[in-house]
Amino acid sequence: MSNCIIFDCDGTLVDSEYLCSLGLKLKLDEYGIDVNASALMNEFRGQQLSSTLTLIEERYQVTLKSDFVETYRQRVNDLFEERLKPCEGAETLLKSINLPICVASNATKAKMVKALSITGLLPYFNGQLFSAYDIGAWKPNPKIFLYAAQSMGFEPQECLVVEDSPVGVEAALLAGMQVVQYDPHVNNNESFGVKKIKRLNELTMLLLK
Repeated sequence: MSNCIIFDCDGTLVDSEYLCSLGLKLKLDEYGIDVNASALMNEFRGQQLSSTLTLIEERYQVTLKSDFVETYRQRVNDLFEERLKPCEGAETLLKSINLPICVASNATKAKMVKALSITGLLPYFNGQLFSAYDIGAWKPNPKIFLYAAQSMGFEPQECLVVEDSPVGVEAALLAGMQVVQYDPHVNNNESFGVKKIKRLNELTMLLLK
C-alpha cells in the first residue's frame, strides 16, 4: 500500500525531454557539433546536466564556454514558453489522487517551478518540490528520493515513485521504494522488473487495486 507518491518532473509530468534536448542541440550547433536532438534525448534522458556536458566535451574534443549552462537554460526556458505541454493525462491523474504527493527531480527547483507553472500543474504540489541540486546528489543516486520521503514524513517503503527514465527508476529501487515506470512510447527496454505504464491514467487504476 502506497501512502505517498513521488513524481519525477521532466518526461513524467511535463513533456519537456525533447525540448531540453533541442535546446542542447541548438547550443552545440554554435560549436559546429551536428547532433540530432532525439539522439541526445535517448542517450542522456534524466541524467545530471554537468555529467552530460563533461561527456560531450570529451567526445567532441571541445571546451564549452563558461556561460554555456546559463545560456542553455535560457534557451530551454524560451522553448518551454513557446511549446511546453503537460504529459497526456497528467492533470486528470493529479486531480484523482487523494494521497500526499511531491516532485523529486534532477532539475533545479527554478526549472521545475517554471515547467509546472506553464503547464498548470504547480498548484497540485503545494510547494513540495525537491531538487537534486538542494542536496548535491543526482539520480541514479537514491538520496533525492530518500530526502523527499523524509521531508514528506514517510518511510521509503511507504512511497511509490513514478519515473520515466532508467536512471530515475534505478534511483527509486536503490531507495527501497515501489516504482512505476511511465514509458508512453515504449522506447526504453530497461524495465528493471518494475511495472510499466504507457498512459498516466493506468496509474489511477493501479492505485485503486
